Amino acid sequence: MMILLYLMFCLWSTSIATNKRISKPNIVLFMADDLGIGDLGCYGNTTLRTPNIDILAKRGIKLTQHIAASPLCTPSRAAFLTGRYPVRSGMASLHHVGVFLFSASSGGLPTEEITFARLLQQEGYTTALIGKWHLGINCHSNDDYCHHPLNHGFNYFYGFPVNNIRDCKPEHGSVFQRGIKMYSPTILQITGLALISLGVLHYLGLLRISHRVLGFFILMAAVLIGILLFFFYNFRYLNCFLMRNYSIIQQPWSYKNLTQRFTEEAKRFIRRNTDAPFLLFLSYPQVHTALFASQLFRGKSKHGLYGDAVEEMDWSIGQILQTLDQLNLSMQTLVYFTSDHGAHVEEISDNGDIHGGSNGIYKGGKATNWEGGIRVPGLLYWPGVLNPDISIDEPTSNMDVFPTIVKLAGAQLPHDRIIDGRDLMPLLQGIAVFSKHEFLFHYCNAYLNAVRWHPRNTPAFLR
Repeated sequence: MMILLYLMFCLWSTSIATNKRISKPNIVLFMADDLGIGDLGCYGNTTLRTPNIDILAKRGIKLTQHIAASPLCTPSRAAFLTGRYPVRSGMASLHHVGVFLFSASSGGLPTEEITFARLLQQEGYTTALIGKWHLGINCHSNDDYCHHPLNHGFNYFYGFPVNNIRDCKPEHGSVFQRGIKMYSPTILQITGLALISLGVLHYLGLLRISHRVLGFFILMAAVLIGILLFFFYNFRYLNCFLMRNYSIIQQPWSYKNLTQRFTEEAKRFIRRNTDAPFLLFLSYPQVHTALFASQLFRGKSKHGLYGDAVEEMDWSIGQILQTLDQLNLSMQTLVYFTSDHGAHVEEISDNGDIHGGSNGIYKGGKATNWEGGIRVPGLLYWPGVLNPDISIDEPTSNMDVFPTIVKLAGAQLPHDRIIDGRDLMPLLQGIAVFSKHEFLFHYCNAYLNAVRWHPRNTPAFLR
C-alpha cells in the first residue's frame, strides 16, 4: 500500500512539474529571411553545414508541410505576428510591389491589429524583437512611431525597421536597377515623341509654344531627374539604419560583425530575464540580399557568400541554445525555427554569382505560390514536453504560432476578429493526429492564387 501511495505521489509530482513547465514557458522564435527549405541538413541538404538547426529537428519536432501565409516578406511577417491572413489586416498589396521599400512609407501594421507580443506582454512577459521588422515605422509624422515594434507589444527593439537590400551595401547592385532599365526607354520614347510632336505643331503654326514655357518644362524634368538621382545615391543614409528602441544608433548600418551583434543582444536579453517569462523574436536579415558574413565565416562554405551567411546564422542559433542551457532555461523554453518564405532562387549578383538558395524538390521560389515559394522549415524544440526526433506530415501554417504561444502564455485569443492560425500543441504532443486546417489559402499580394484542401480526418499519405 505504501509503495502504491509513493508511486502515485511521484506521478502527481511529475504531473505538477510538467504542468508548471507548460504554463507560461519562455518563447524563443527564430526566423530566417529568404531561406529555402532545401538549405538545411535536416531537410535533406548534404553540403551546407547547419548542425545547430539540425539539432532542433533531432531533439524536437520537424514539420514537413509547414506553409508560409505569403511568398513575400512584409505580408508573411504580418500573418506570423497576428495569426491572420495579411488580406485581413490590409498588409497585402493591390499593386505589383508587395513589400515596404522605404522608411518614409506611411503604411504599416495597423495599430488595431493584435500581435502575439502584445498579448504575452499583457500576461507579464518581457518581449524583444532583434533583427528585421519590415512592417512600417510612422503614420503621420517622422516621429509618431505608430507602426514601430514598441507600439506592437515589444518592450525592446534592436534591428532594422525596414529591410536589408542590395542598395544598402556598396558595390552590391540595386533592386531598382531592373525597374529603371525596364521603364526608362519607354519614358524617354514618350518624352521624345512629345517634344517632336510639339516641335512639328509649332513649326506648322497649329500650336504656339513660347520658349519660356518649353524651358520651364525642361527645367522641371531636370529637377525631377536630379531628385531621383539624389535619392538613389543617398538611399543607404535614408533607409538603411539600425535602431535601438526609438533611437537611430547607426546610419547607415555597418555589416561588420552584424550577426555577432544581433547574437550578443539576444544573449544579453535572455540573461536580463532569467527570473520571469520572456519572448525573444530573433528575426535574422540573412539570407536576404545584400548577403554578408563576418570574417570568421567568409569563404568557409561550399556555396559562396550565401552558404557562408547560412552557416553563420546557424552558429548564432547555437549560441542562443547554449545560453539557454547555461542558464538552465532549456526545459522551460519553447524554441521555434522557420523562414518567412521560400528561397529567392533567381537571385544573381551583378558579377554572376548565385545569391539565392535551394527549395529542394519544390518548384518555384520567393514571390510565387508554387510550393517552393511557400513551403518553409518548421522546427520546434522543448525538452521534456515535446518528444524528440518526430516528423509531422500534416499541413501547418506559420500563422499557427500565434494561437499556440498565446494559449501557452495563459492569454485569451481575441474574440472580435477571425484568427486563421490553429493551436499546434495537440498535434505536437500526439493528442491530435490530423491538422485542424481543412483549407489553406494562398495569396499573391491581395489576389487569391490557390487553395490547399486537406479533407478532415484524412492522413497525409492518402491525400
